[in-house]
Amino acid sequence: MLAGTPLALGAAAAFGASSVLQFRATHRAPAQPAGRPTLLLHLLRQPEWRWSVVLAAGAFGLQVAALSLMPLILVQPLLITGLLWYILLHSLADRRRPDLKTMLEAMLCLVALSAFLLIARPTAGQGKGLNSFGSALLLGVAVAVAVSLCLVAAIGLGPKWRPLPLALAAGVCYGVTAGLISSLAFHYNGSPLSVLGHWQTYALAVVGPFGVLLSQNAYQAGPLGAPALATIIVADPLVSLAVGLLWLDERIQTGPWQVTGQILALAVLAGAVFLLAQRAPHVDQQ
Repeated sequence: MLAGTPLALGAAAAFGASSVLQFRATHRAPAQPAGRPTLLLHLLRQPEWRWSVVLAAGAFGLQVAALSLMPLILVQPLLITGLLWYILLHSLADRRRPDLKTMLEAMLCLVALSAFLLIARPTAGQGKGLNSFGSALLLGVAVAVAVSLCLVAAIGLGPKWRPLPLALAAGVCYGVTAGLISSLAFHYNGSPLSVLGHWQTYALAVVGPFGVLLSQNAYQAGPLGAPALATIIVADPLVSLAVGLLWLDERIQTGPWQVTGQILALAVLAGAVFLLAQRAPHVDQQ
């Protein structure tokens, strides 16, 4: 089981490096309204951003390899160390020392999310909840409403807070993407053709790229990428867990002490993201 640890840490490092390149590339591209695909066209012209895609693909491959050797509940806390890698590598690229308070706030995010996952201990279900049209429609409406609310919030907020709803929308898309992949795994029989007859495949082709676009909008909107990345890293597993609970028959611990621990962990998590967002403009002015 421990053999998957270096793979998960390698995936986190590659993800952090990819995020650094994407943040730097988005700030060299012309500013674009949230959700407009022209931003991706501008980014594709930058070698730095193309390399970030290669690193992200490598991170995904290492993540899949780690999951083949370790359960998700152990892999996920290791993967979210990508936020620390991002802060360290971003400071190295800018040739300055990492901001200590930002590092501590990022570590608080990681500890709180890890604590939530370890207390919740989600278990896999049968994955049949998305086979009906009604369930699929309900998921689609929920995603559309959540993303729309985030985009409306981003329009009404100033530069200091605008990256957070954009990053939250990206995290929603990433979490739903993970849920759709989990659902498709029950239909995969060894041949890629086995998943072409299921609507989840085509939903992935829309939700996944749109999540990438929103994450680039989030990076471009703020002076520092750590708050946006923290929001994405937090939202992704929580949304995928919600999809699993509501549509894929997954379960979490629901005893009184476990529920109390989960609520406390989420409260600390929200506070840590808030502190990161507060810290970003200060670090940018140094």
